[in-house]
Amino acid sequence: MIVMGRGHYAQSAPAIPPGALRLATSHDVSDHQRQGHDMGHYMGGEAVMERVLIIDDHPLVRDGLRSVIAISFDNIEIFEAAGLEEAVATLEKQENFDLILLDLNIPDVRRLDGLKLLRDRFPILPVVMVSGAFDRSIVQEALAAGAAGFIPKSLKRSAIVEALHRVVSGEIYLPETMGEGAAPSAEEDDIARRIDSLTPQQKTVLGHLVNGRLNKQIAHDLNVSMTTIKAHVSAILQKLGVLSRTQAVIKANRVHFGAD
Repeated sequence: MIVMGRGHYAQSAPAIPPGALRLATSHDVSDHQRQGHDMGHYMGGEAVMERVLIIDDHPLVRDGLRSVIAISFDNIEIFEAAGLEEAVATLEKQENFDLILLDLNIPDVRRLDGLKLLRDRFPILPVVMVSGAFDRSIVQEALAAGAAGFIPKSLKRSAIVEALHRVVSGEIYLPETMGEGAAPSAEEDDIARRIDSLTPQQKTVLGHLVNGRLNKQIAHDLNVSMTTIKAHVSAILQKLGVLSRTQAVIKANRVHFGAD
């Protein structure tokens, strides 16, 4: 089930500015123990989370998420990692994690490669993407790659708690702002259709173009002649309906096309 959150309880909880996040104190935790216990039985089903891993390269963001989780879940162990390598080491050393919160833009990975690696290495663990930027196409791509949800850092604290409870209960969480705009635009559909019309060789060449490679470099990489590469590039431009390599790359980036 995919659930769009409405950010309930917003009147009682302020937003979390990325630069103003803080650790929960023991007083905070004791004051909110009852709230965390009550929300543990979410929508008639018990949402229990005992161990979570936060992956984010910004200490203030990790502290803020730790604070939100600590005051909302009883007896939870919270682990942190500043990068993917550290996160994988933690997951291999520890066991029985219930959830991973993964920042979209950690420095040691490209785009959603971190999500894909975690899903491949630890397929049972739900991974929720957390990001300061909210882009519909990124959300769709993350879900297609196996994310269990997408949480903007701008959400109210209570809305983040709601999202976590929903994910632990087995749902996929999306912010309400996805709404009716979740479908790809007509232009993106057209670009995707045009790219699908390319031959496998042409898609490979387009991937190299997206990565900024010159014809000579592509020919060397693929061990083919310059004439062959020029023919592929001409066919790519024609099928994409553009006049230059730059325009082809811009269209490819609109639908996040890239060579593996």
